[in-house]
Amino acid sequence: MAPTAEDGEPSDRQATPAAPAPPGRPPLSDAVAQGGRMPRWLPRAMVLALALIASFQLGSWAFHQLTGLLINILIAFFLALAIEPAVSRMAAHGMRRGLATFLVFLGLAVVTAGFITLLGSMLAGQIIKMIEGFPDYLDSLINWINETFHTHLKRVDVQEGLLHSDWLRKYVQNSAAGVLDVSAQVLGGLFRLLTVGLFSFYFAADGPRLRRALCSVLPPARQAEVLRAWEIAVDKTGGYLYSRGLMALISGVAHYILLEAMGVPYAPVLGVWVGLVSQFIPTIGTYLAGALPMLIAFTVNPWYAVWVLVFVVIYQQFENYVLQPKLTAKTVDIHPAVAFGSVVAGTALLGAVGALIAIPAVATLQAFLGAYVKRYAVTDDPRVHGHRGRGRGGPGMLTRVRRLWAGGPGGREQP
Repeated sequence: MAPTAEDGEPSDRQATPAAPAPPGRPPLSDAVAQGGRMPRWLPRAMVLALALIASFQLGSWAFHQLTGLLINILIAFFLALAIEPAVSRMAAHGMRRGLATFLVFLGLAVVTAGFITLLGSMLAGQIIKMIEGFPDYLDSLINWINETFHTHLKRVDVQEGLLHSDWLRKYVQNSAAGVLDVSAQVLGGLFRLLTVGLFSFYFAADGPRLRRALCSVLPPARQAEVLRAWEIAVDKTGGYLYSRGLMALISGVAHYILLEAMGVPYAPVLGVWVGLVSQFIPTIGTYLAGALPMLIAFTVNPWYAVWVLVFVVIYQQFENYVLQPKLTAKTVDIHPAVAFGSVVAGTALLGAVGALIAIPAVATLQAFLGAYVKRYAVTDDPRVHGHRGRGRGGPGMLTRVRRLWAGGPGGREQP
């Protein structure tokens, strides 16, 4: 019987056997078997990925280990930029750059050593004076307490209580245990200072050679840009140090006048201390600068220490909001808000070092990028000068309210 279609009619086509699979296509079972094999490129891709991960981890570890050295090199570079004008001026008169750099560093070292020696002798003398006069201060304090609170304290009882107290014993033990830590920090600070000094000496003495080596790997157009950026960095760093020095002078004179008026000893040295420390030690410099004059003033009269504290706080606000923005904007040519923001950002990134070098770095970057920013003439529009113009849609809201009020309740706005 012939096969029929679904509609009951006989089919004209005879059933044909299944067509064989193409010769180039393997059977399904063979394809599944081949699909289970690893591609040839996968092992190499895995090895490459593992190598990249290992390289990243090694680079991250090396960067964290060398962070201190990189910060020291950054400080040394900006210090070399700061002394570059003096070294270049001496070299222009025929002196070798190495000798000129050595003389500049020698002058800085002599000034620093002299100031530290004078300050140390003054501080040691005041500490000895405070120790010798401590019984008198203690007697006056005990008499005030007895008169105010009607007590019967004696100096001998107070001294015995202090000498046999657990607090003093624990303090002495902790101080003795922390001597090694302090010594390690001092040695680490000296080593860091030596590292910064050596790198800054090399950067300043071999400045032309360093610039030549840097420009030798760049095309001529890039060489001109690098040299211009270098000169801008020298100018801005010098301007920043000039502004800091000027603010240190103003601060030192102001505090010297106050201390001299109150009769505090060593007023000139204390004025120099306040000026230098408050300007060249970021973040905590103000507190360190004000603590020493307060301590010396306390030896003269306890109320003098309070007046010094009040003056330091008031002058710091005047410097932060009036003096520093104007001087910084004029010497490094950046907006006061940008200067403040750069200090905040530098402190967040690199701590005290970032706060110290943030302003010259931002000023250099701004001056360098300013040559590539295309500027246009500003239209003569009142809104540019801060005058708000009337809208084109009609009178302002205040005018409409006045017209409605003049028309009375339920009145209509007059045209």
